[in-house]
Amino acid sequence: MRVSLRPRSIRPPGDITPNPNDPADVPPATVGPTEWNPGDPNGLLVEQGAPVIPPPPIQRPMPWSGWPAEWATPNWFGATPLTDIAWTCVDLNASLLATMPPYLVGPADSLNAAWLRNPDPDIYSSWEEFAKQLFWDFQLGEVFVYATAYYATGYPARFHVLPAWAVEVDFDRNGLRRYAVGSADVTADILHLRYASATGDAHGHGPLEAGAGRMIAAQMFAQYGYGLAAGGGIPSSTLTHPDELDAAQADELKRQWVTARLSALGEPAVLSGGVTWEAAQMNPRDMALTDLQDRAEARVAVMFGVPPFLVGLPTGGDSMTYSNVSSLFDYHWRAGLRPKAAAVMGGLSEWLLPRGTIVEMNRDAYVQPGPLERAQTWQILVGMGAMTIEQVQAIEKLDEMVTTEGPVF
Repeated sequence: MRVSLRPRSIRPPGDITPNPNDPADVPPATVGPTEWNPGDPNGLLVEQGAPVIPPPPIQRPMPWSGWPAEWATPNWFGATPLTDIAWTCVDLNASLLATMPPYLVGPADSLNAAWLRNPDPDIYSSWEEFAKQLFWDFQLGEVFVYATAYYATGYPARFHVLPAWAVEVDFDRNGLRRYAVGSADVTADILHLRYASATGDAHGHGPLEAGAGRMIAAQMFAQYGYGLAAGGGIPSSTLTHPDELDAAQADELKRQWVTARLSALGEPAVLSGGVTWEAAQMNPRDMALTDLQDRAEARVAVMFGVPPFLVGLPTGGDSMTYSNVSSLFDYHWRAGLRPKAAAVMGGLSEWLLPRGTIVEMNRDAYVQPGPLERAQTWQILVGMGAMTIEQVQAIEKLDEMVTTEGPVF
């Protein structure tokens, strides 16, 4: 077989003969109209940029019709599912701690700590938003803070919270924790704060792991109450027929009764043929298992260090007064919030600041006594010479309320 190789070229159609001009000698400006200018002839130039592709929507697992009510949906994103009471407790603690202003103790005059106002303006609107994410994840077991910029001193200048499910943690051959996000090693830029830790465990663990049984009980009681309400609140009862019924007849009678009650909520029932209805001896409180539900939810609140009264759970004691409510706030701070604040702010201090400087949180807005009690305390301290009037004014922010015409109250 012989193959003939011939040069091929594109020629104009018909009998048109190309002009003899050498294309290499013809300037590009002569191709096309001589008065042609790029863009709009009226002077408007439209530049087409790269198309903006929106991020794909988040696909969340949803139960389909027929999905058993007691089955949970898959946990695709690694986030810990919370019941309503657990969510309320975590949110209360995180919100309170986030609104306690941070301040430095023992800083040098040259120390740069602009992150006290906002650790990452590209992500957060304020310190409070960052702090709420920080304490929220910390209560669930562990929180990862990632530094994206540094001062000339080598200390972090910008940082934000990473989703816990996105960070892989493991030990290296030296027994040190190593951190990775995808294929990137981020060990040098990560602060890992663990709620409860162990030397041989790479991860931190939160109270929900120990209280998983309480969480399941609270969730099941909530689902039971939802099912009772969705079923029209039909109480347990007995239908009595004067005749002997077989299984099929009994099922049909029960089906007719339930269908009639659901389609006519609040209307009186009409029975005939000798059929009688007798309700079980249970009141609505017993039907909803209210006591068991309150007890399970109270235990969940205690796991987070939250007095049950603060999240709307019954205390079983006397009515609340100003005195015992103030004591509850103080107890909540001492037993619940202060240990969390000390652990988190201590870790941030070691990571963000030189030795000898720490960052703390001002808890006065939450637990400070009333104006009369504070005034009596300041009077005693000023009389002892332990404080000056100017110091008291600064603490109470009275110096900020003074104008040229005198103090403003």
